[in-house]
Amino acid sequence: MQYLLSVITDSPNLATPEEDAAIDVFNDRLQAEGRWVFAGGLAAPSSATVIDNRGEEPIFSDGPFVESKEYLAGFWIIEAADLDVALKLASAGSKACNRKVEVRPFL
Repeated sequence: MQYLLSVITDSPNLATPEEDAAIDVFNDRLQAEGRWVFAGGLAAPSSATVIDNRGEEPIFSDGPFVESKEYLAGFWIIEAADLDVALKLASAGSKACNRKVEVRPFL
């Protein structure tokens, strides 16, 4: 089963060199265990564009969809046998990146 591990932060700061190193170690672990599907970091919410094409014409808006203190800073998509395994991996990912991580299964 695949899970999305979303990295949540409230800081405008990028990862420190120490956090980057720990994230690399965690990524290597995911790959070595065959759990790696895809991962990536995201630019700040201020770089976002929201498109709403539910009406006659698409509407493009600068900035994030929701104004919030916390935002999505990055993610991992992993393979895990069940939620318990995904939660353990998310805990290790949270420790590595020094940020909160939300776990959600793909349908």
